[in-house]
Amino acid sequence: MNLARLSFGVILAIALAGVAIAQTADLTPDSPDPYLWLTDIHGAKPLAWAKEQNEKTFSVLQSDPQYKQDHDAILTVLNANDRIAMGELDHGDVYNFWQDAGHVRGIWRKTSAADYRNADPKWDVLLDVDKLDADEHTDWVWQGARCAPGMKRCLVRLSPGGGDASVVREYDPKAKAFLKDGFSLAVAKSNAEYVDADTILFSTDFGPGSMTVSSYPRIVKLWHRGQPIGAAKTIFEGQTTDISSSGQVFRGPYGTIPLIVHGLTFFTAEYFTVKPDGSTVKLPLPLGADLKGVTAGNLIFTLRDAWTPPGAAPIPQGSLVAFPVQRFVKTNKPSYNVLFTPDARATIDDVSPGRDAVYASIFENVTGSIHEFRPGKSGAWSDTTLDLPKGGSTHIVSADDWTPLAQFTFESFLQPVTLYTYDGKGAPVAIKSEPSRFDASGLVTDQFWATSADGTKIPYFLIHSKTATGPVPTILYSYGGFEMSLVPWYWNDGHRPLDAGQTWLAKGGAVAVANIRGGGEFGPAWHQAALKLHHQRAFDDFEAVAEDIEHRGLALPKQVGTVGASNGGLLVTATMAERPDLFGAVVCQRPLVDMLRYTHFGAGASWVGEYGDPADPVMRAAILKYSAYENLKPDVKYPPILFITETSDDRVTPVFARMMAAKMEAMNQDVLFYESPEGGHGPGATHEEQAEMWALSYTYLAQKLGLK
Repeated sequence: MNLARLSFGVILAIALAGVAIAQTADLTPDSPDPYLWLTDIHGAKPLAWAKEQNEKTFSVLQSDPQYKQDHDAILTVLNANDRIAMGELDHGDVYNFWQDAGHVRGIWRKTSAADYRNADPKWDVLLDVDKLDADEHTDWVWQGARCAPGMKRCLVRLSPGGGDASVVREYDPKAKAFLKDGFSLAVAKSNAEYVDADTILFSTDFGPGSMTVSSYPRIVKLWHRGQPIGAAKTIFEGQTTDISSSGQVFRGPYGTIPLIVHGLTFFTAEYFTVKPDGSTVKLPLPLGADLKGVTAGNLIFTLRDAWTPPGAAPIPQGSLVAFPVQRFVKTNKPSYNVLFTPDARATIDDVSPGRDAVYASIFENVTGSIHEFRPGKSGAWSDTTLDLPKGGSTHIVSADDWTPLAQFTFESFLQPVTLYTYDGKGAPVAIKSEPSRFDASGLVTDQFWATSADGTKIPYFLIHSKTATGPVPTILYSYGGFEMSLVPWYWNDGHRPLDAGQTWLAKGGAVAVANIRGGGEFGPAWHQAALKLHHQRAFDDFEAVAEDIEHRGLALPKQVGTVGASNGGLLVTATMAERPDLFGAVVCQRPLVDMLRYTHFGAGASWVGEYGDPADPVMRAAILKYSAYENLKPDVKYPPILFITETSDDRVTPVFARMMAAKMEAMNQDVLFYESPEGGHGPGATHEEQAEMWALSYTYLAQKLGLK
C-alpha cells in the first residue's frame, strides 16, 4: 500500500479499524475489514498493488550484491547435469521428469533400469513441455501422468501457471502425440485413473453443485472410450460438506483393484472397491486408515488412531497393516496382518509396496532405516532391516509393481544424497551420488532438546560451524502441522524446505530445524497433540526452541530469523505476534495468516480437521488467541518481515500474505512483499523462479540478521 496516496483520515480509519479487529472478541470470518479488497485475487487493483510492492522489494534486495551471488549459486545447482535424475520404476523402466537450463519447463522421459545405472543413460524423451508451450503458446506446468496397462496411453496433467487445477489430456507415449479423440478434461481440480486401456475412473468439476466447499470434486464417474463425457456413469456421490471423492487404481501381477476414496475430513476417509458393473462395496477399514498401495493383493495402510477390528485384537496407533483386499472381495471375510508398530519415539515415514514386498522408511529419534516386509506362504510376514548407512534420512524413491526392483536414498544435513538399487536379494547397492555442493568439512550437526511450556521435550537439529565460539546469525525452521515430518535432508535442492548450503552455512551462519508437535516425527500422536484446540502447542514448542538457542548462547534474539511456508507461514507469523522479542527477522512464504477467514479461500475448508472451524464459537475463541492477523497491535514493534506468495496458488491463495502485509505496512512496521505470477503452491514452476525466491529470502535474512 502506498500511504502517500491516502488521506490522513483514511489512514486513521484503517489504523482504528485494525485496533478494533484485534480487540473485538465477537469477531467472525464475515466481520468488516479494510483489506478485504485484496481478496480479489486476479482483480486489476490488487494486482497493481502487488506489482508496486514487488518493485519496492526488488529495489531493496536485488540491488544487494549478495542477491546475484546467491541467485546464481542456487540456479547453477538446480540446473546442474550431475544431479541424480530420481524416477519412478514401472515394468523395469525408470520414468523421470527433468528440468535444466535447456529444458526450463521440463521433459518427461524414460530409460531401462539397467541403463539407468550408467553414468549417462540413453533417455527416450516422451514429452517435451518446452516445445509444447511453444507450439500451443501456453505456459504449461507439468503435474504428472497416469498410464494405462502396457503404457499404451497416458493421462497427462498440465497446469496453467502451476496451481492445483489442471487439464487432463490423453497422450500416446509411443507416437509422442496427444490423441485428438482421447479422454480429456478441462481445467479443474480433477482426478483421473485408467481402470483398463479403454475405461477411466474420474472426478472433476461437472458444474454447479458438483464440487465440495473445500473446492474438490464430490462425484466419481466411469467413462468408456468413445462415449461423450455426458454419458459417463455416476458410480459415487459424496456430500458438498465432504473434502473430496476420487478414484484410485492399483495394478500389478495380482490384477487391477479400482477404489473410491471418499474423503470425509483431511484425516479420515471411507474406501470402496469398484466392481466391473460400476457398483461399489465398502471396505471394512477404519476412517483413519492412510492407504499406501498394494502388494500381492494386500492393501497396505497405516493407522492414524488405534483400532480394534470386529472380532479381532486391538491394533495400536501408528501401525503398518496389510488387508487381503482381493480375498475379502471374494469371501466377504476380512482379516488383517500387523507388519510393524512403532514405539513412542519412532514413526513410519515413507511406505512403498512393490511386487514382492512392502518397503517402509522407519525413523527412530528422527533418523531413519529401511525395513522390508515380505508375505510368507503361511500368511505371516517377515521384517528385515536393509543394510544402509545410519545417522541420517532413508527414503524410498520407488518400488516396482511388476519386478523385484526398488530404489532408496540416504542423506543427511551434511552428506549428499546417495541412490541405492535393490533387487530383493542381498544388500542395496549404491549406484549414484550427488557431488558435494559446499564445503561441509568445518560444519557439524548436533541434536538438542528444548522444554516446551507444558514440559514436553522438543528435539531440534542445529547445523553450525565446528569452531563457532559465540552467537551467530541463525535461521530457525519448522512446520508443525498435517503430520509432516522434518527429517535430515541435504541442502541445495530447490524443492527442499531450505536451500541453505552455499547461501548460508558456508558463510558462517547456522540453521536450526525444530521437530515440533503437529508434525509426524513421532507418529500420529505427535501430530494429534497439536490439533484444533491444542494448536497453540506447536507455537509454544517453536518459541521454546528459539529460547533454548538463545539460552545456549548460540544466537542472540536479533540474530534469529525464521522461515515458514504454508502452515509454516502460520507458524512464523503467530510466533512473531506472540513473542516479537525472540526473533530478528521473518520470511513468510505462501502463508496461512488470517485464521478466522481461512475456510473462505482456496482449499481452506478442507483443513478444518487440522485447525477447527472458526464458525464454531469454541474453536473461534481458541483460534483468535493465535491468529496473527487479528492479534497485531499498533503499539508493538514486530520483527522485520518479508512475505512471498504466488498469484496462481489456488490452494492457500495469495490473499493472506497480501492482507497481512498491507495491515502491517499501515502500522508502520518493517515489511516487504513479493508476489510471483506463477508457481502454484510451491517454490516456483521453473528453476529460475525457485532461485529467485530463495535468493530474495537469503538476501533479506542476511541483511536483517547481520550475516556478512
